[in-house]
Amino acid sequence: MRMAMALAQAAADAGEVPVGAVIVDETTGEVVGRGMNGPVAAHDPTAHAEIVALRDAGRALSNYRLTGLTLYVTLEPCAMCAGAISHARIGRVVWAADDPKGGAVIHGPRFFEQPTCHWKPDLAKGPCGEESGEALRAFFRSRRQPSIAVKIHDVGMG
Repeated sequence: MRMAMALAQAAADAGEVPVGAVIVDETTGEVVGRGMNGPVAAHDPTAHAEIVALRDAGRALSNYRLTGLTLYVTLEPCAMCAGAISHARIGRVVWAADDPKGGAVIHGPRFFEQPTCHWKPDLAKGPCGEESGEALRAFFRSRRQPSIAVKIHDVGMG
Protein backbone atom coordinates (compact mmCIF):
# COMPACT_ATOMS: atom_id res chain seq x y z
CA MET A 1 0.00 0.00 0.00
CA ARG A 2 2.96 2.32 0.59
CA MET A 3 3.83 2.12 -3.11
CA ALA A 4 0.22 3.01 -3.99
CA MET A 5 0.41 5.96 -1.57
CA ALA A 6 3.58 7.18 -3.31
CA LEU A 7 1.80 6.98 -6.67
CA ALA A 8 -1.12 8.94 -5.19
CA GLN A 9 1.32 11.65 -4.12
CA ALA A 10 2.80 11.72 -7.63
CA ALA A 11 -0.71 12.16 -9.03
CA ALA A 12 -1.35 15.08 -6.65
CA ASP A 13 1.98 16.64 -7.61
CA ALA A 14 0.83 16.45 -11.24
CA GLY A 15 -2.46 18.18 -10.38
CA GLU A 16 -4.53 15.00 -10.52
CA VAL A 17 -6.78 13.58 -7.80
CA PRO A 18 -4.38 11.71 -5.48
CA VAL A 19 -5.17 8.05 -6.09
CA GLY A 20 -2.56 5.36 -6.69
CA ALA A 21 -2.78 1.64 -7.39
CA VAL A 22 -0.43 -1.32 -7.66
CA ILE A 23 -1.07 -4.91 -8.71
CA VAL A 24 0.98 -7.57 -6.97
CA ASP A 25 1.55 -11.26 -7.56
CA GLU A 26 1.40 -12.35 -3.93
CA THR A 27 3.10 -15.70 -4.67
CA THR A 28 6.29 -13.98 -5.86
CA GLY A 29 5.90 -10.54 -4.27
CA GLU A 30 6.41 -9.00 -7.72
CA VAL A 31 4.65 -5.75 -8.61
CA VAL A 32 3.24 -6.36 -12.09
CA GLY A 33 1.22 -3.17 -12.55
CA ARG A 34 1.31 0.43 -11.38
CA GLY A 35 -1.06 3.30 -11.90
CA MET A 36 -1.92 6.76 -10.72
CA ASN A 37 -4.85 8.97 -11.57
CA GLY A 38 -4.29 10.77 -14.84
CA PRO A 39 -7.54 11.70 -16.60
CA VAL A 40 -6.65 15.40 -16.87
CA ALA A 41 -3.21 14.97 -18.43
CA ALA A 42 -4.25 12.03 -20.61
CA HIS A 43 -7.52 13.68 -21.71
CA ASP A 44 -9.04 10.32 -20.83
CA PRO A 45 -11.94 9.96 -18.41
CA THR A 46 -11.05 6.28 -17.93
CA ALA A 47 -7.50 6.99 -16.73
CA HIS A 48 -8.26 6.18 -13.10
CA ALA A 49 -5.38 4.67 -11.13
CA GLU A 50 -6.95 1.19 -11.13
CA ILE A 51 -7.52 1.18 -14.90
CA VAL A 52 -3.96 2.38 -15.55
CA ALA A 53 -2.60 -0.35 -13.24
CA LEU A 54 -4.78 -3.02 -14.92
CA ARG A 55 -3.50 -1.97 -18.34
CA ASP A 56 0.09 -1.99 -17.09
CA ALA A 57 -0.28 -5.47 -15.57
CA GLY A 58 -2.00 -6.83 -18.69
CA ARG A 59 0.90 -5.60 -20.86
CA ALA A 60 3.52 -6.93 -18.42
CA LEU A 61 1.91 -10.38 -18.32
CA SER A 62 0.69 -10.41 -21.95
CA ASN A 63 -2.72 -11.40 -20.66
CA TYR A 64 -5.94 -9.53 -19.97
CA ARG A 65 -6.87 -12.05 -17.29
CA LEU A 66 -5.21 -11.11 -14.02
CA THR A 67 -6.58 -14.00 -11.98
CA GLY A 68 -5.00 -14.50 -8.59
CA LEU A 69 -3.36 -11.08 -8.39
CA THR A 70 -3.99 -8.45 -5.70
CA LEU A 71 -4.87 -4.84 -6.46
CA TYR A 72 -3.90 -2.32 -3.77
CA VAL A 73 -5.56 1.06 -4.24
CA THR A 74 -5.66 4.16 -2.06
CA LEU A 75 -9.40 4.80 -2.56
CA GLU A 76 -12.42 2.50 -2.77
CA PRO A 77 -12.97 1.79 -6.49
CA CYS A 78 -15.79 3.45 -8.42
CA ALA A 79 -18.31 1.53 -10.54
CA MET A 80 -16.20 1.85 -13.71
CA CYS A 81 -13.12 0.50 -11.99
CA ALA A 82 -15.08 -2.25 -10.23
CA GLY A 83 -16.37 -3.38 -13.62
CA ALA A 84 -12.85 -3.46 -15.05
CA ILE A 85 -11.59 -5.35 -11.97
CA SER A 86 -14.31 -7.95 -12.50
CA HIS A 87 -13.53 -8.33 -16.21
CA ALA A 88 -9.81 -8.74 -15.42
CA ARG A 89 -10.62 -11.43 -12.82
CA ILE A 90 -8.46 -9.78 -10.15
CA GLY A 91 -8.27 -12.14 -7.18
CA ARG A 92 -8.26 -9.62 -4.35
CA VAL A 93 -8.85 -5.88 -3.91
CA VAL A 94 -7.45 -3.99 -0.92
CA TRP A 95 -8.32 -0.30 -0.56
CA ALA A 96 -7.21 2.35 1.91
CA ALA A 97 -9.88 5.07 2.13
CA ASP A 98 -13.61 4.48 1.84
CA ASP A 99 -15.48 6.61 -0.71
CA PRO A 100 -19.09 7.11 0.48
CA LYS A 101 -19.84 9.42 -2.46
CA GLY A 102 -18.25 7.66 -5.45
CA GLY A 103 -17.27 4.22 -4.22
CA ALA A 104 -18.93 1.11 -5.59
CA VAL A 105 -17.52 -1.68 -3.42
CA ILE A 106 -19.06 -1.11 0.02
CA HIS A 107 -20.93 2.07 -0.95
CA GLY A 108 -23.26 3.06 -3.77
CA PRO A 109 -24.12 0.19 -6.11
CA ARG A 110 -21.99 -2.40 -4.28
CA PHE A 111 -20.96 -3.65 -7.68
CA PHE A 112 -19.59 -7.03 -6.65
CA GLU A 113 -22.85 -7.95 -4.89
CA GLN A 114 -24.94 -7.51 -8.05
CA PRO A 115 -26.30 -10.67 -9.71
CA THR A 116 -25.01 -9.40 -13.07
CA CYS A 117 -21.41 -9.35 -11.77
CA HIS A 118 -19.68 -12.42 -13.18
CA TRP A 119 -16.50 -12.30 -11.07
CA LYS A 120 -16.13 -11.19 -7.49
CA PRO A 121 -12.67 -10.70 -5.98
CA ASP A 122 -11.92 -11.10 -2.30
CA LEU A 123 -12.35 -7.67 -0.72
CA ALA A 124 -10.45 -6.13 2.17
CA LYS A 125 -10.18 -2.76 3.84
CA GLY A 126 -6.46 -2.15 4.09
CA PRO A 127 -4.03 0.14 5.87
CA CYS A 128 -3.45 3.86 5.31
CA GLY A 129 -7.14 4.76 5.20
CA GLU A 130 -6.82 7.86 7.34
CA GLU A 131 -3.67 9.02 5.53
CA SER A 132 -5.22 8.52 2.11
CA GLY A 133 -8.45 10.20 3.15
CA GLU A 134 -6.59 13.22 4.48
CA ALA A 135 -4.56 13.52 1.25
CA LEU A 136 -7.81 13.54 -0.74
CA ARG A 137 -9.47 16.09 1.56
CA ALA A 138 -6.40 18.34 1.40
CA PHE A 139 -6.33 18.10 -2.39
CA PHE A 140 -9.97 19.13 -2.76
CA ARG A 141 -9.64 21.84 -0.07
CA SER A 142 -6.79 23.37 -2.09
CA ARG A 143 -9.01 23.37 -5.19
CA ARG A 144 -11.85 25.15 -3.39
CA GLN A 145 -9.67 27.67 -1.53
CA PRO A 146 -6.88 28.94 -3.79
CA SER A 147 -4.19 31.00 -2.12
CA ILE A 148 -4.63 34.74 -1.72
CA ALA A 149 -1.57 35.35 -3.91
CA VAL A 150 -3.28 33.54 -6.76
CA LYS A 151 -6.44 35.61 -6.30
CA ILE A 152 -4.46 38.87 -6.35
CA HIS A 153 -2.55 37.80 -9.44
CA ASP A 154 -5.77 36.75 -11.17
CA VAL A 155 -7.24 40.25 -10.88
CA GLY A 156 -4.10 41.89 -12.21
CA MET A 157 -2.87 43.36 -8.94
CA GLY A 158 0.12 41.04 -8.51
